[in-house]
Amino acid sequence: MDGAVLHAIFDVAAWLSAAAAGWWLTRGARVSFPKPSTEWPYVAALVFGAGLGAYLFGTLNLWLSGMTGLARSVEGALAGGIVAVELYKWRHGIVLRTGARFALPLAVGIAVGRIGCYAAGLDDFTYGTPTALPWGHDFGDGVLRHPVQLYESLAMAAFAALYIIAVFRRSDSIIANGFYLALLVYGLQRFAWEFLKPYGPVIGPLTLFHLLSLAIAVYAAVMLATAPQPKALHERAAA
Repeated sequence: MDGAVLHAIFDVAAWLSAAAAGWWLTRGARVSFPKPSTEWPYVAALVFGAGLGAYLFGTLNLWLSGMTGLARSVEGALAGGIVAVELYKWRHGIVLRTGARFALPLAVGIAVGRIGCYAAGLDDFTYGTPTALPWGHDFGDGVLRHPVQLYESLAMAAFAALYIIAVFRRSDSIIANGFYLALLVYGLQRFAWEFLKPYGPVIGPLTLFHLLSLAIAVYAAVMLATAPQPKALHERAAA
């Protein structure tokens, strides 16, 4: 099957699995999350920011790597969505932290979606640098490369598994701060994998996505450091 078709299939699977994770949290695990006072404008800001960030950072990284065309980036979408939501909340005076519900869907969606990037091969430009390690993968050009897409998928799947354990244990602190924990893990692991990608450097050996990963990790760390004491977020099941 064509790599682009496989990528599209996994993109759909990523969205569906993220939606399923969100459904399980609120219906299966009965976790209730705070909502912004104006739900649909909030969602519109999130979608707009994510879309803009995906193409802006994806395309800019492509150009910085000496290539032309348009590209998307999941990290760019994440950064764009964060900026858009924070601006929206600031504009409307919303001080309530609204990201907790997205922790598990984010981790699951990335874990599934990155498999599609792996399946897409060289055309996706998310492959790693050459390696002699036994799990190096030939994406079609006869060169064994780091399957960095799978590294990222496994890292976020591990976070999702630990988060689910925390939900079962009713760890309100982790549930309340789960989104920022997911961002911190994502930013740090993505920063590490970027050293294994053939992207054009911006500052020294650091690429655009190195800098973006650091920005996301710092944002998450600040939000975690200033987090209020959480209230109970789950509903007790009737005996």
